[in-house]
Amino acid sequence: MAKIRTTLFALVIVLLTALSLAPAGANAAGKTVYVGGTMSLTGPYAENTAAVLAAFEDYVKYVNETKRISPWEKEKFPADIALEVLWRDDELKPAKALSIYEELKAKGMLVYRVSGSPIALALKDRLNEDSMGTTSIASGPFLLSPPQTIFTHYPIYTDSLGAAADWFKEHWKESRKPRVAYLTADNAMGKSLEIPEMEAYLKKLGYEFVGIQYVPLVPTTPPTTQLAWLKQNKVDLALGIMINPGTQPTMKEAVRLGMGPDREYKITFAVPNTTQMADFALGMGELGNGYVSAGSFPPYSETTTPGVAWCNELQKKYRPGKPVASNVYMGGIIEAVTQVEALRLALKAAPLEKLKPVDVLKNGFYKIKNLDTGGLSSTHLTYGPGKIEGVDAVRVDQLQKGKIVKLGVWPCNHIYSK
Repeated sequence: MAKIRTTLFALVIVLLTALSLAPAGANAAGKTVYVGGTMSLTGPYAENTAAVLAAFEDYVKYVNETKRISPWEKEKFPADIALEVLWRDDELKPAKALSIYEELKAKGMLVYRVSGSPIALALKDRLNEDSMGTTSIASGPFLLSPPQTIFTHYPIYTDSLGAAADWFKEHWKESRKPRVAYLTADNAMGKSLEIPEMEAYLKKLGYEFVGIQYVPLVPTTPPTTQLAWLKQNKVDLALGIMINPGTQPTMKEAVRLGMGPDREYKITFAVPNTTQMADFALGMGELGNGYVSAGSFPPYSETTTPGVAWCNELQKKYRPGKPVASNVYMGGIIEAVTQVEALRLALKAAPLEKLKPVDVLKNGFYKIKNLDTGGLSSTHLTYGPGKIEGVDAVRVDQLQKGKIVKLGVWPCNHIYSK
């Protein structure tokens, strides 16, 4: 009897040891596959990235519980495979992002994400060499030179601002040419607007291009000089790529200087989804009236949009009483859906233990056709070899009386490739 007890005790010890050595996220039903990548939780992108990470976490819980890709998707994720979010804070430092990538790749990641433009620029060639299908919150023209393995889920910044320029020109009533200038962030993201094709497109529309002014990514003092330059040069439309911590103080100073479509000096400011309209409206209210956003996600209040209703439900279930205010959460959901859909498609061609990043790229990302995001993106998503732009249209919104008003949807003009 004593020997039996000793043997049983030994077996228990072996089992407990095995469980303690099991990889994080392993589950009794089968295998685990990672989603995620680098997050910039330190630095100017922290607010947006925290929303993206929250979305990844909530979406993984949803798929693990339901095995569904989305409420409207019939196909299901394999029942014997669990998802786990694997990520690190890159602090928006390219060198750190490179080391994180090597670490996570060694852990067996088959899909990846990169955060802002500096990280995308630093990693894009390495990701392409490894055939690593990647999602990102970045969407600059540099991703198309040439198109590699970072896939976008909203229009690139030039197409977004091209749509804003289309809208403005359609409503221009004066006989003279409207005057346009860039008021943009002084970093790689902001300067990605400065391509000959963009200026040529604006001139083709009938604009007179005036010049460029730069604002720090996060201003420490009001950009009075830059805004005064717009006045002095009689600019009608200012286009720029900025993040919320830069856009809000810039627009507050513009208001102080009497600048805006309904103010003493008539001018319209337009920024792409790098400053989400919902985030801007939350912080500015009626003070931001007239501001235009091109390519933003819908606001949480737009509950008639299926994807928005779903995001609200996810947060109600997984974040009761503590919802994520930033609607960049919706961008995180789109990224997570895209990564998981790529894995699901690739798993139809080969078992998990045989998959490599190149397999997920070719049999996953390249096979995504007409992926329905429930209206979170401007159109359904379609990818393929050489096609990293997922959408073909741009949603344009304006803040009117403190409320977000959808102006419409304009086609992507693919300005960079013209």
